[in-house]
Amino acid sequence: MKRVLITGINGMDGSHLADLLLKKDYKVFGMERRSSSRNRINTLHLEDSITFLHGDLTDQNSLFRCIKESDPDEVYNLGSQSFVGESWNTPEQTSNVSGLGVMRMLEAIREYGKPIKFYQASTSEMFGKMVENPANENTPFYPRSPYGVAKLYGHWIMKNYRESYDMFTCSGILFNHESERRGIEFVTRKISDGVARIHLGLQDKIMLGNLDAKRDWGYAPDYCEAMWLMLQQDKPDDYVISTGDTHSIGEFLDIAFDEIGLSNWKKYVEQDSRFMRPAEVDVLRGDSSKAKEKLNWKPETTFEELVRKMVKSDIKLYHQKSVYH
Repeated sequence: MKRVLITGINGMDGSHLADLLLKKDYKVFGMERRSSSRNRINTLHLEDSITFLHGDLTDQNSLFRCIKESDPDEVYNLGSQSFVGESWNTPEQTSNVSGLGVMRMLEAIREYGKPIKFYQASTSEMFGKMVENPANENTPFYPRSPYGVAKLYGHWIMKNYRESYDMFTCSGILFNHESERRGIEFVTRKISDGVARIHLGLQDKIMLGNLDAKRDWGYAPDYCEAMWLMLQQDKPDDYVISTGDTHSIGEFLDIAFDEIGLSNWKKYVEQDSRFMRPAEVDVLRGDSSKAKEKLNWKPETTFEELVRKMVKSDIKLYHQKSVYH
């Protein structure tokens, strides 16, 4: 039985990846930060199936201990300060976790001395200004946020360890991907949650930033399959994972409100300057031809299916909470 350590286990990707690997008969260890209030909303259903370990990407010793305790065949580093908007408020912490945290984990693996396959969660935010559209593995990077810059350090230090120490390290440059487990602070979940609340009469408006920003949106479980496939190859490499299609926030709103039978969302949505980025990324689109060819991977879930899944899930959640009478 293969053993795996997943950092960021309680996040959207971490929980979906754990679901996938349990089905593939892995022994799963999930790393979480010790805190006064544990946030296991996404992993409640996994508590009897996986082993939780306490570790922190800002603490080298804790990472080595997690490696020692889990003795993994594979490590998926999904932990980071992942909210782009917050990275301007906490640039140092974002850099420490999302950048230097990658180096600390690679050092822990190297010191452990056993051949361990390593996956680094890179991001389309490294492309930022989009020198090339769509972007592929050879497109120059131009990050436009502290988050994008921190992730770029993580991406390059991963490559550096691969080339310097002959380690099996891979990077998935994932474009935007969402699911029902997305955190409420992210715009997609903010919309699906807001639409559910409007549908149930619990709120009147959704406050948003730039409605014209375009993203290449996929479904998180599809993308977790790509992560796993990368570590099953004979040689380590980096792959762009994307759908190749872009949709605006406005299009997301169209489908979300259509799900509750409203054709015009304009009276329910207001723009708020607080949610505008200091340096906006207008469009992100990826070319995943390499992943399709070498990994035999392709996205299975359409943009419309993704949006409708999220809205339905949030309406169901409110019914389960008995908020709506």
